[in-house]
Amino acid sequence: MTFLAFILSSSHEDGWIWALVGAGAGVYLFYRGFRILQRKRLIMNTPSSKIRSASMGLVEVNGLAAGPYTLMAPVTGVPCYYFRTVAWQLKQSGKNREWEKVAEESLHVPFYLDDNTGRMLVNPQGAELDVHRDFHEEFSGSFFSSSLDIPANASSFLMRHGVSTDQKVKIDEYCIKPKNSLFILGTLAENPGLSVSPTPVRTIPSNVHKVSFQMPGWNTSIVSFTAFRGDMSAEEAIQPSSSTRTSVPLDPAQQSKITAAMMKAGIMNPAAWAAAGVQYPGATVNASAGGSAAATAPAEEFDLQAKTVLMKGEHNPAFFISWQSQRDVVRSLGWKSALMIWGGPALTLACVYILATEFGWL
Repeated sequence: MTFLAFILSSSHEDGWIWALVGAGAGVYLFYRGFRILQRKRLIMNTPSSKIRSASMGLVEVNGLAAGPYTLMAPVTGVPCYYFRTVAWQLKQSGKNREWEKVAEESLHVPFYLDDNTGRMLVNPQGAELDVHRDFHEEFSGSFFSSSLDIPANASSFLMRHGVSTDQKVKIDEYCIKPKNSLFILGTLAENPGLSVSPTPVRTIPSNVHKVSFQMPGWNTSIVSFTAFRGDMSAEEAIQPSSSTRTSVPLDPAQQSKITAAMMKAGIMNPAAWAAAGVQYPGATVNASAGGSAAATAPAEEFDLQAKTVLMKGEHNPAFFISWQSQRDVVRSLGWKSALMIWGGPALTLACVYILATEFGWL
């Protein structure tokens, strides 16, 4: 109703525009509500399985996250199998102020789900993740602000993404940690070649991205970055078009430009950074984020070459990982779908009525 009040309080010149936007938003909410309802029914119609007796295909399992290797989350510093760290900055646009995403990092290592009947290898690439938020804080650069000083890890995260702290900044960090209870709906399939290793994988959509940019210090200076499909182990390759590199050391300004370009491209492979002649900035915060994960359990306890893996399926793309229980997920999807299915048409009808009033159709 707040949106409707805003439309009614708008001037005659732009009121009809907002009413038209609201009508379209109502149609989208109605459509989105049915998609959420479809997800709810899929979860309810898929029987829960024990890992030991799970069959190939779409499965629904519950258990605790486990694995021989963990990453170090860049802000909280906690060991985890997956993290997503996002920074937002409050930007002024005319009379409006809104949060704009200015930095994001997301890495993972393959991990296992343990339900006491067995362990199942999980590849979280391409999953829809409903993960617990381990860190949420707002920082302000104002002299009169009562906010605490920015922690060193958070400051380093912002610095390597070139985010200034002269404006209000908000940081969120989401993690999957050892012994976290997880509910997973996904496809159990033959392992396509995924092996468990301490090398972090950049969490990206399961499509191919290729970025080329010019690198100072190379004789022929074109460098390519390729990220492979999400159902494979991600690899980043940096390849100079000439095998020889100039012996002139890079000055700090050049290193900063290279670092910014490589962070923007999402290159996480330590060999790529070494080939470029710069050090991965995350290594100053924690070694795991830059190249190798920390060992948390003997690797011999786990099947590092598992024959099956829980992943995003080719024929059934439904892949959902949540820190909530199956019951809580169904309840949440239920009220969201009901709100959208009933609220969407109501918003559209109200906006159509406002349009009709504005143009004298009634």
